[in-house]
Amino acid sequence: MNNASRRHFIKQSAAGLLGALYTTQGLPLPAFAQHELQPLCQELVRTWGQRLLSLQITDKNDHNYGTLIYPPENIIHGRMGDCIYPFLHLAATTQDHRYADAAALLYRWMERTVSQEDGSWLNEPKQGAWKGTTVFSAIALAEALKHHGALLDAPLKQEMLARLKKSGDFIYTNFTIDYGNINYPITATYALSLLGELLDEKRFTERGRLLARKALSFITPKDKLLSGEGGPYYSKSPKGCLSVDLGYNVEESLPSLVLYAKLTNDDTVLQAVQGLLSAHLAFMLPDGGWDNSWGTRNYKWTYWGSRTSDGCQPAYALMADSVPEFYKAAVVNTQLLQSCTHDGLLHGGPHYFSHNAPVSLHHTFCHIKALVTVLDHGIPTPPRTFAKVTLPREQAYGSKYFEDIQTGLIAVGKFRGTVTAYDRDYKDFKGGHASGGALSMLWQEKAGVILAASMNEYQLYEAGNMQQDTDPLSVCLTPRIELKEAGNTYMNIQDFGARMAIEDNDGEVIVQTSASLVDKDQQAPASGDITCTTTWRFSKDRITLRFKHTGTEQQGIRIIIPLISAATEDFRVIKPELAEIAKMDCVVRLKADKPLNVLPMTGKRVFNYVPGLEAIPFYSTASELEVVITVG
Repeated sequence: MNNASRRHFIKQSAAGLLGALYTTQGLPLPAFAQHELQPLCQELVRTWGQRLLSLQITDKNDHNYGTLIYPPENIIHGRMGDCIYPFLHLAATTQDHRYADAAALLYRWMERTVSQEDGSWLNEPKQGAWKGTTVFSAIALAEALKHHGALLDAPLKQEMLARLKKSGDFIYTNFTIDYGNINYPITATYALSLLGELLDEKRFTERGRLLARKALSFITPKDKLLSGEGGPYYSKSPKGCLSVDLGYNVEESLPSLVLYAKLTNDDTVLQAVQGLLSAHLAFMLPDGGWDNSWGTRNYKWTYWGSRTSDGCQPAYALMADSVPEFYKAAVVNTQLLQSCTHDGLLHGGPHYFSHNAPVSLHHTFCHIKALVTVLDHGIPTPPRTFAKVTLPREQAYGSKYFEDIQTGLIAVGKFRGTVTAYDRDYKDFKGGHASGGALSMLWQEKAGVILAASMNEYQLYEAGNMQQDTDPLSVCLTPRIELKEAGNTYMNIQDFGARMAIEDNDGEVIVQTSASLVDKDQQAPASGDITCTTTWRFSKDRITLRFKHTGTEQQGIRIIIPLISAATEDFRVIKPELAEIAKMDCVVRLKADKPLNVLPMTGKRVFNYVPGLEAIPFYSTASELEVVITVG
């Protein structure tokens, strides 16, 4: 074979399973690729792909032969077969046959370990595990065959197609609009349509269209957000709220609706999903972070998205020709993923690395699929006006209120905030997201995140998809009033009956809340009712927080304000009422009208896996406290 030929072919796989491999590497990029997002995605895919490849078990004597395991994590992820798709993409774009070999080995492991007779694949390699994730694995394998099936020899390709037919039958038989949370039937719209095209199964395509049209009834009436992440599906909470989760919507459901609509040319769904994308984009912070400080499933919130979903890029990047802001959203979120990548792996939040927190492979193998999807489908050319485009939260608009989720967004000067009185639990899960009028996000242009909500109580609601917190001194990150009594924790941010009022007033926004100290079951302390009031005043040059609690003379009530700060940042207590944190481009000052203390910490900072941030937990035992936060 001459040198010219070697540029276009990869040698036969050592396993004998692969055929000739074509590549476009070295040729001019198509017009849609000659812009910022394309090379950014390519770089991340190669970085993550190389690291994932290095983690494959290649010892035939190992019972985990073929899968990928990160030794410090030492967990076998049942969905690891989803990497078949990015591996074949990398084989095509790098001319490296090792990726194609890895895909073949991974398929054999997948069939040997998590494949079931009914056509499903298990989420975890154990009997009784959830089968709904079959829809994600089916999409990954179908995309791999559609875009890169020419890399495989005929017998292996036919075997995979036959296996996909079984998975399609499973999805067709079991998935209705009420199957699991809304992300499952919505993802099935694309899975069934894609399988229908690949396998020439019209019944799959028709069912996909039916589910897509039914999904449109889950758009909330006032705010035009997607509901259905938790139950009950169809009834509202006492405040009129439905179940909405930002992370699952932007990283799983909306991408699937976009892919479905584009594949099938369903203009009705495409128009609806464009509106959904615009509505959800209101919650993206200017640095690309998704502010899911309030969502029903925020127990899986990571600052850049959600813990086990694929990413927002297939939604926003592939719709970039419709709305310029969508392209920018895809760019800044991908840049955030890049900044959270260390040692070739995507970490679960901005401060995982500084806290030396354990890393989960789930983040990397999910998000590499999202980037490969946009690379293979083709990113539309951004509009010429792209440089002038601003995201909604880059604009200082005062306040916006979202009635369907009882949540307000604040934008004054360089500060961005979120306040929430959302009263919808996720199914039977209690003690999850913040409520009670909580200040669940405070962000500033130079400082980044200053305050952020976590779960009220860190619990492994999905143990297989979350990480164990072994620090006995870790705490909730949400600013709050708290009492611990008789083994129970009572907080104002748990009160679903709280009242919240937002007022725009001469360039300032004032949020006033009234709540009670309650536990996760909405019960008051045995010692008596305690009423809490808070006022959040947003001014151009400062944020003023006021806390007050009245009622019983109960001792032990604390006002807790965890200030977000990486362990790499210097902080000093100048005097009991004044502290400073030195960040890269600014200094954040916390000034109180009464002395502050700091809760005990293991090391330099407390850390919370939701959303992957470190903090300094300041507190006061006063019954009234005013704190002013400035950035200079």
